[in-house]
Amino acid sequence: MMAQTVAELLVDTLAKIGVTQIFGIVGDALNPFTDALRRDGRIEWIGVRHEEGAALAAAGQAKLTGRLAVCCGTTGPGGNHLIPGLYEARKDHAPVLAISGNVSSEQRGTDYLQEDDPVALFNDVAVYSQLLASPAQAPAVFHQAIAEAYGARGVAHISVPPDVFAAKAPGPVPSLATLRERPEVAPAAADIDATLAIIAAAETVAIFCGNGCHGAKAELAALSDRLHAPLMHTYRGKDIMAYDYPRWIGGVGLIGGRPGVDALHNADLMLMLGTDYPYSDFLPKKGRVVQIDERAFALGRRTPIALGVVGSVRPALQMLLERLPQRGDRAFFDRVAADRADWNAMLDRKADPPRSKDLIHPQAVARLVSDYANDDAVFVTDTGEVTLWAANWTRQRGTQRISGSFNNAAVGTGLGIANGIQALDRNRQVILHVGDGGMVMLLGEFMTAVEHKLPIKAVVYDNAGWGLVHLEMEGAGNPATKGSTFANPDFAALARACGAQGFVARDPARLEESVRGFLAAPGPAILHAVVDAAEIPTMPHIEVGQAWKFGIAKAKETWAHLTGSEVA
Repeated sequence: MMAQTVAELLVDTLAKIGVTQIFGIVGDALNPFTDALRRDGRIEWIGVRHEEGAALAAAGQAKLTGRLAVCCGTTGPGGNHLIPGLYEARKDHAPVLAISGNVSSEQRGTDYLQEDDPVALFNDVAVYSQLLASPAQAPAVFHQAIAEAYGARGVAHISVPPDVFAAKAPGPVPSLATLRERPEVAPAAADIDATLAIIAAAETVAIFCGNGCHGAKAELAALSDRLHAPLMHTYRGKDIMAYDYPRWIGGVGLIGGRPGVDALHNADLMLMLGTDYPYSDFLPKKGRVVQIDERAFALGRRTPIALGVVGSVRPALQMLLERLPQRGDRAFFDRVAADRADWNAMLDRKADPPRSKDLIHPQAVARLVSDYANDDAVFVTDTGEVTLWAANWTRQRGTQRISGSFNNAAVGTGLGIANGIQALDRNRQVILHVGDGGMVMLLGEFMTAVEHKLPIKAVVYDNAGWGLVHLEMEGAGNPATKGSTFANPDFAALARACGAQGFVARDPARLEESVRGFLAAPGPAILHAVVDAAEIPTMPHIEVGQAWKFGIAKAKETWAHLTGSEVA
């Protein structure tokens, strides 16, 4: 075998461990690497329109699959633009390798054009950040970077000058067999004994399921049956089971409903499985909580717990089920199920409002898109008020997946994430729910979808403003101020100008027709849904004082509109 350059070694290594696509923008510092990709032919280069879109696409793939995804940016600004998108992988603990260019070795330290310190810049977002200063480092650094991305479930960054990329590598990357996803970890037997004792002492149990419960669907169902315990979920865990599975009660918090919140607080014991749910206000504070998670650092930091168990959810539940006796009393579960039925009936009413109004309700958009989606669709939801519409009115079937900016909660990330997921399988339906503000932020990434034949379906909820910010202002008793509203383009016309298909929904009576045509369209498409900006999301619990503040804010807004004056 002929000696490889450093660039060829990196391409060969990535191909051997299963990487099939790399997202990025070409540039002079990357020329040896992109040329090696071209000559090798095993990895598809997907050129994006903004480096943040490349990082988001890689993060989207890694979050959905758990496998390493890769993105690139060239020297200085090119690499720096990756960083905002890489926070998706950092915050959701997904393995991504970020490759940035650098100035030539002989120019470093001279304040050369576009020179910066990429290792320092990437330090917060990355679990590993390293400058490849010599080709002799390449085999060890490439192995270490990929191993860190998998082992720490995060971003690994390497910065490579073009002269190092073009130099001969000293040999292959060692121990390729170690560069893979982390396996499940069984908890200690003593912790299972302690968990069984705590469960036995509790009359009622509620189970809270997070992302770590993926792959444990059968065990969760068996545990719920054994204990007559309701199953609640985080947003990231919503797609584990079908919406209508009787024991799958629903979400918790604003992305959820009252039945789930009440069940967690009213049960004697909460089993907190595979989640580091950040919204502590919705969690019980009484301390009768057993938390099971692979991440020891996550145990007990959101709410007081009686026991923390380090281990993967699936083997932990298998160990519990081997010795857990069947319970007979299902009164607690039946009460929770009745609350859930009432809550779902309310959601149904809001999704199918009277047709007398001229305005489209955002709930109706989300519900229709959900109901007409394919059985294996992936729903990607951007951040903002749109998250509440999509999350609460989607009726997932247990065979679909859900993604988005879960822990980074960044507006404008959905389009890039959707592109990455769609690139995994161009025949699988990928549907993006995005607000008008979020869509405009990285609008160029729609051209990435068109150029690379990524048939994403983007539903744009146009309420002419920052809906969630507007809601937060009103929740504090303040009227919406300047900057919370804005003008929008015709997104359907924009889609057509890009070479894709565009649809508009303004008439509630024709909404279903528009949704069906949009989802059936070949190739990328945008549905521009003009929705009622005054609609307020359904919340699990609104205090009287908060409701009063909403009323004050609305009164001020109405007075300003009538008089043409500024709100005070």
